Amino acid sequence: MNVVDSSAWLEYFAGGPNATYFAPAIEDPQRLVVPSICLVEVFRRLMQQAGLEAALRGTAGMQSGLVVPLDAALARDAGRIGVERKLPLADSIVLATAMAHDALLWTQDGDFVGYSKLRYRAKA
Repeated sequence: MNVVDSSAWLEYFAGGPNATYFAPAIEDPQRLVVPSICLVEVFRRLMQQAGLEAALRGTAGMQSGLVVPLDAALARDAGRIGVERKLPLADSIVLATAMAHDALLWTQDGDFVGYSKLRYRAKA
């Protein structure tokens, strides 16, 4: 399974230098797990930068994978993980989701360094 962090989604949508690195995870919806917080972050950014229609199109594509809502159990896990790893709120939810699904985590965010199933590519 694959979890793609918001930074990687945005890189992919923008066609940035690392887009091809993240493409295999994004383009395999049968193995894609999407934390609902990523929908929030990506929608906001796309709407700010490109408008409502672009935000709706981008997040519709994200929903081809399994969208995981933030329920009580995941919220508690995210809280614990966030404290233990000193992560921001959204990052703790993304990591908790990846761990719950035993997934590879694809990102450009250095906050996740240390997670054993990390696929990290520094932002170019």
